This record gives sequence, C-alpha cells and structure tokens, in this order.
Amino acid sequence: MYFKSVPLNRKREMIKKVLPEEVPISLLLEADPDKKSIASYLDGSDCYVVEENGQTVAACVLKAISSSDIELFNISVSPSRQGEGLGKDLLSQVIERVKADKCYRQMVLGTGTFGYQLTFYQKLGFRVTGVLRNHFLDNYPEPIFEHGLQHKDMLRLSITLNPEREE
Repeated sequence: MYFKSVPLNRKREMIKKVLPEEVPISLLLEADPDKKSIASYLDGSDCYVVEENGQTVAACVLKAISSSDIELFNISVSPSRQGEGLGKDLLSQVIERVKADKCYRQMVLGTGTFGYQLTFYQKLGFRVTGVLRNHFLDNYPEPIFEHGLQHKDMLRLSITLNPEREE
C-alpha cells in the first residue's frame, strides 16, 4: 500500500501514499464541509499526502468508480499553506502516477460552478463534461457559500489518462 515518497519541487516536503485513516479529517473538511460525505468515499480510497516536518499539509483522495474511471473526491491544502502551489504539485504528481499505472482511462471530479477551483482544474487539463443540477442543495445538510454566493449545481470534469483503455 505504501509507495516510495517522492520529493516535490520544494525543500522538506514529500508526497506519499497513505492509508485512508492516516489522512486528517480536519484537512479534508477544508474541501468538503460534510463529515458524512467524506466518510462515504474515504473507505477504500487511494490517499496521497504532502508532509512537511512530520505534519500533513496537503491531501488528495481518489477512488475507482468503474473499471475505467477513477474519481478525485477531495484535494485540500492547509489554510496556512494555500497559494504556494502545493495543491497543483500534489495533483500533478498523482495524475502522473495514475497515468503510469495504466489502470484507468480517465480521472473525473465534481466541483462548484464558480470560484478558483474551476480554474485550478482547467489549468491541469481537466475539461467540463456535465452539470449536476441542484447537487449541493440536494446532497448537503447545510448551504455552502463561497464569496457570498451559494453553491447549487456541480460541474463534472474529466481528464484523459490512458486513451487506449476501453470504457
């Protein structure tokens, strides 16, 4: 289950694959405010973290949703470390690892319809593939606001990993 830790483009920080129970829930709550939602995808997931001085400062949670697709359910960075490129570096390396495994045709994810997250994913090569209307209204017990706007619909995005794989 463990892979060799790989250095990021920074001093002291390493990306490594860990067990789901090793990822701090407090960190995952930065990207998904509902503990029940996190519990629904965390078990059986592939989890990657960035550690610095023994502290987890970023995390990424993926899970196979079919024989050809893997979903990115959560990527989060400690608030004190946001804006430094940790999330970009982490997700870039995870995408490369998943591509190299040649197990999945594409990686998919869901995100809000506005905010910096959409730009973040598009810069990494993800493209919008659909809209789930009222997703945040129907699936979260409390409204989710960002910059004074309530999230209602979810965008589905994907990136092709191994186009030669069958669907």
